[in-house]
Amino acid sequence: MKMRAISQDALGGPEVLRLVEVDRPEPGPTEVLVRVHAAGVNPTDWKTRASGGMLRTAPPFTLGWDVSGVVERVGVGTTIYRPGDEVFGMLRYPQGHGAYAEYVSAPARHFARKPADLDHVHAAAVPLAALTAWQALVDTAGLAAGQRVLVHAAAGGVGHFAVQIAKARGAHVIGTASAAKHDLLRDLGADELVDYRKEDFAEVVRDVDVVVDTIGGDYGPRSLRTLREGGTLVSLAIGAMLKDLHEQAAERGVRSAAMLVEPDHAAMRSLAALAQAGRLRAEVAAVLPLADAAKAHELGESNRTTGKIVLSDVTGH
Repeated sequence: MKMRAISQDALGGPEVLRLVEVDRPEPGPTEVLVRVHAAGVNPTDWKTRASGGMLRTAPPFTLGWDVSGVVERVGVGTTIYRPGDEVFGMLRYPQGHGAYAEYVSAPARHFARKPADLDHVHAAAVPLAALTAWQALVDTAGLAAGQRVLVHAAAGGVGHFAVQIAKARGAHVIGTASAAKHDLLRDLGADELVDYRKEDFAEVVRDVDVVVDTIGGDYGPRSLRTLREGGTLVSLAIGAMLKDLHEQAAERGVRSAAMLVEPDHAAMRSLAALAQAGRLRAEVAAVLPLADAAKAHELGESNRTTGKIVLSDVTGH
């Protein structure tokens, strides 16, 4: 059977993305075939489109890691889902790409049951960004109630989830963002906000326990100055500066950790519970049809959006 998908034959700008027909995948053992209702768009998508990112394969390939949809078929040995179940999750990063399509096949435990009160568009906006925030704060930094957290680019995809997760765990949350985004961030639970255009966060923020750096560059070294002894800087920007950053952190008596997001069934269930309880919401900046994936990338690369972009009519619904 055939399905529609977005593919690219070469690396390059948004214009390389095109709508094609390809073979529909089949679920292997312990996998599920999911009919995609919505696919989230993340910065790693357009970076991979342009440069190949961390993929170990050359084009053609189909991008996308965020999925919300309905289980169509289950593979041998799969017991936790049945056809008709609504699920959302993240395909394995980076090798499991393929969400910009009508169907995806992936291990069953890369998904969780979609909260009934969460529509597919908002569910698709959650997995990669929220899992990144969860794994940075909870698994890597061991965030505890009463601690102080600094989140950079707090209104971005990962950032706005990090604010909410940290707040839900009882932390005092400080965010960096332009002034126009402060009202949204206060609504999401931020306690203090720094307008990076007017203030140097490294001069005004002190005694934090955890920093989540979604930006990279000089933000890592500057963030070390904000940490109290024993604190943790979690860098989501994997780059050449990390070795020096780790050494600088050690000299200051703090920890520097670099992480990539992983599929995580238990964390997805925790995120689903927060969403169901009204304590986690996805800010969706734009919703576009699958055929307009190139426009979605253009919008994302403009750096003018707050929250997430979603491709919503993947199955024509």
